[in-house]
Amino acid sequence: MNAPQPLQALASADAAASDLLQKKERQRAVVAALQAVLPAQALLWHDEDTTPYECDGLTAYRQRPLVVALPETEGQVQAVLKTCHDLGVPVVARGAGTGLSGGALPHALGVTLSMARFNRILKVDALARTATVQCGVRNLAISEAAARYGLYYAPDPSSQIACTIGGNVAENSGGVHCLKYGLTLHNVLQVRGYTVQGEPITFGGLALDAPGYDLLPLVVGSEGMLAVTLEVTVKLVPKPKLARCIMASFDDMRKAGDAVAAVIANGIIPAGLEMMDKPMTAAVEDFVHAGYDLTAEAILLCESDGTPEEVAEEIQRMSDVLRASGATAIAVSRDEAERLKFWSGRKNAFPASGRISPDYMCMDSTIPRKRLADILLAIADMEKKYGLRCANVFHAGDGNLHPLILFDANDPDQLHRCELFGADILETSVAMGGTVTGEHGVGIEKLGSMCVQFSAEENAQMLGIKAAFDPAGTLNPGKVIPTLQRCAEGGKMLVRGGRLAFPELERF
Repeated sequence: MNAPQPLQALASADAAASDLLQKKERQRAVVAALQAVLPAQALLWHDEDTTPYECDGLTAYRQRPLVVALPETEGQVQAVLKTCHDLGVPVVARGAGTGLSGGALPHALGVTLSMARFNRILKVDALARTATVQCGVRNLAISEAAARYGLYYAPDPSSQIACTIGGNVAENSGGVHCLKYGLTLHNVLQVRGYTVQGEPITFGGLALDAPGYDLLPLVVGSEGMLAVTLEVTVKLVPKPKLARCIMASFDDMRKAGDAVAAVIANGIIPAGLEMMDKPMTAAVEDFVHAGYDLTAEAILLCESDGTPEEVAEEIQRMSDVLRASGATAIAVSRDEAERLKFWSGRKNAFPASGRISPDYMCMDSTIPRKRLADILLAIADMEKKYGLRCANVFHAGDGNLHPLILFDANDPDQLHRCELFGADILETSVAMGGTVTGEHGVGIEKLGSMCVQFSAEENAQMLGIKAAFDPAGTLNPGKVIPTLQRCAEGGKMLVRGGRLAFPELERF
């Protein structure tokens, strides 16, 4: 591209200055309006204060918000939403910022609504086996509060020590035990919050059924596009009397993939069934020293829980299936400490990857279990194609992949190749009969891949649902659902130097 001529450069500089002036004027207007409904300490707008909110766990893309609001009461949340709606200002709700698809990425001309201060456990009902909590309560904190009653909350994302229940609802998060106990959707009874207009709304109910349309499955996994969650009632389950974990080694990736399918085909539903490839095993073993077999091409972690008799029988059945499938070594946890040790590696896969690479992009797609080996071999070919390493860890039991592409975000070429690599994984997953996401959501990361999986008519239907809740399209805009224009452009991300050019994003 030729360098701009002097007059062109002046015109470009004038346009940039004009845009900056308009942004500052907009910021002053929004701040003034919000100061009328929020205390001074609950409002941030200077760059040094808003920078910590510029990205979520997907750090490749960053954008500072115009304003950050940190309400402390439901009335303040409602007032912020009503004020922004009256001004036509976009709102992006944010929890702990642990998301991995850019779902909480701010809008450059909008308000980031931080829900961090809504962190109270309101009620644990041991008789009903439920807990009612505010949206900012950490996932693990629910189980900690329920432990005194012999209960716990089953969905356990790897980030459960930090991620919040509101974010779990937004993304329909899973975890290593989601195969037996289900995703967030299967463990939530009721979600209460506000629409973008500031109107109260409740999804689901505490009884067996709720009156009217069943909209709970619609809001769980909606990525903050339909309503702002304030309170969630979740199901609790009894802590099992015993849990034991098998660590099985395989010298061939296809044998390991076939073993996963064989376990399920034999009518066994483990409490957890996870797989890690050799590069990931090496990374986590160096980090947590979990006792993993570093010679194996893949390892499986298969857990059984229940009564001692049930566990003994299921462990034996799974061991028989794994040996018949070609396992080269099988180790069974002898006590609770060893079981937790086995799982410590799997739970620390992401931080372990951060130790061996400046950056990583964690993909999230789902395929049929029988295609596990096929997708892993395809990813190995992609490593050569794009010149980047990839370590794989995933919820093998339900086919939910988490390939971690290793790269350096400071190198624009590596970032570009990483994006192409990730899109290739998602497109290949769809071609194998899978989906572009399992539990991390679409956010901004997978907008192009949505054009691969869904037709224009299907995307239009999803936009229609969005419009029913948010006609002006100001709640978490530019996420999840691509417009026809984006798909016509090949679904390309509008990224420049790792920053999204939000003024160019479509209305939704």
